[in-house]
Amino acid sequence: MPDPRAVAVNVAANTNEPGFRGPVYPDGSFAYVPIPESTATLPRERFPVDEPLPTYADLDLPFRVPADLRETPTHMDPEFPDVHGRDRASYGDPYGIKAGPIGELSPGDWLLFYATLTLRPADWTGPGEATVGDGGADDRDGGWLRERGVDVDDDLAPDWGAYLFAGLRVARTVSEPDRAVAADLASTNAHLKRDPFDARVVVAGDREESGAFERVVPLSTPEAGADANRLVTSLSSDSGKGPWWRRPMRFDADATEILLDRIERA
Repeated sequence: MPDPRAVAVNVAANTNEPGFRGPVYPDGSFAYVPIPESTATLPRERFPVDEPLPTYADLDLPFRVPADLRETPTHMDPEFPDVHGRDRASYGDPYGIKAGPIGELSPGDWLLFYATLTLRPADWTGPGEATVGDGGADDRDGGWLRERGVDVDDDLAPDWGAYLFAGLRVARTVSEPDRAVAADLASTNAHLKRDPFDARVVVAGDREESGAFERVVPLSTPEAGADANRLVTSLSSDSGKGPWWRRPMRFDADATEILLDRIERA
């Protein structure tokens, strides 16, 4: 079998959806917060698997979710075993710019996920009580930590940054699937709950080798979240210029070996 390659894509909560980034804590641990479900969905009885559409209230998060989000359905994609009550490893994507490189992955390759996360105290209570950013918001961030001399891992960005946080070891990838093919491959994937089905690529991950990391791997420099570090500029297909933290990144076999070693040491 050829040495594995990797593709990394941006996912998870951000300042547009649902209005805040997930937290990264001073020791490099983090919370994975999915985006809201933004499209129409099928009735539950038409889901491939009999399960509810998860809401923010259903998530296993270590902070308070704003009241106006608690009953909002989430787009639980990617999904990882034993994270937020999920049992399988899968990902679907409707956008050609990401679906193209993902579709080139073969069994044994890696689909990696990164997110923009904001540095928060370990006891961060959340982005608000009634709405995001309201009077109950816990605004403590990297600046607050620095003012108080809190020990922060020296590879974390000073406020927000881009971080690898999870990966799927590819078991199978299908490009341009129809609903029936996708349901056979990854029956619990969030795109199979959408009406119409819209994924241009669907990936099933090896359950034993896929999942969230214990600690993030920074893609930003310790000086500024908007500045890419060498994992991006030297190893990936991306230049690290402009809004690099929104783009998919390819890693060839040699780069993937280095990247996986870095992930193992996280």
